[in-house]
Amino acid sequence: MRQLVAGNWKMNGLGADLAELLALKAGIVAGAACDVMVCPPASLLDRAAIAAGRTFLVGGQDCRPEPSGAYTGDISAVMLKDSGASAVIVGHSERRQYHGETDVLVAAKAQAAWAAGLSAIICIGETEPERDAGKAEHICHGQIEGSVPAGAHDGNTALAYEPVWAIGTGKTPTSEQIVAMHAHVRKCLVRKLGAAGQTIRILYGGSVKPSNAAEILALADVGGALVGGASLKATDFLTIIKAARPA
Repeated sequence: MRQLVAGNWKMNGLGADLAELLALKAGIVAGAACDVMVCPPASLLDRAAIAAGRTFLVGGQDCRPEPSGAYTGDISAVMLKDSGASAVIVGHSERRQYHGETDVLVAAKAQAAWAAGLSAIICIGETEPERDAGKAEHICHGQIEGSVPAGAHDGNTALAYEPVWAIGTGKTPTSEQIVAMHAHVRKCLVRKLGAAGQTIRILYGGSVKPSNAAEILALADVGGALVGGASLKATDFLTIIKAARPA
């Protein structure tokens, strides 16, 4: 299966920054070896979809489980779909940390994404104290059990393993640590989903940048990358995209 390289802009980006998406489009006009997605803030989503055309996909960064209602400031999966999104990130560690999101809520958001016709990128990952305590595998197993709904398959779901201690810190796990955790995540997916768990893409996220992308994307069972800050500039993001291995 083709790798997926997805850029999460987080709370960054104004209208002027759509120029980066046009530059990205120009840089992959001849095609890419992987699937490419950009997840801008909701304020730019519809304009980003227009800028992308059919060259790359756009996605949302979060959604509420309900399709509509009196939830001031929230956005539904249906609204994301209407704005041109094809996927949505759910359960990012920053949502879990700053908004207290639970596994149960993350699973409900994933199901809402499916119902709206979106795929879900479900994020999991351990903190540094949890890893230091030898609990990384236990934490990720629990998050998979609680956050990945029954019915997940490679057509509606990707999983993003993001060690929380590596997000935006410049720290990156060793290749051996990434391979070991992706193998563990695969084992957990198969245990929960059976054969469907064999083919769901497992993305790596956490300080992915042009200088380490080729090494990371070449590792066993790394189905792509969820990229933060390095996706904000087309030149950096294109270098990462070009590092993807052909299917």
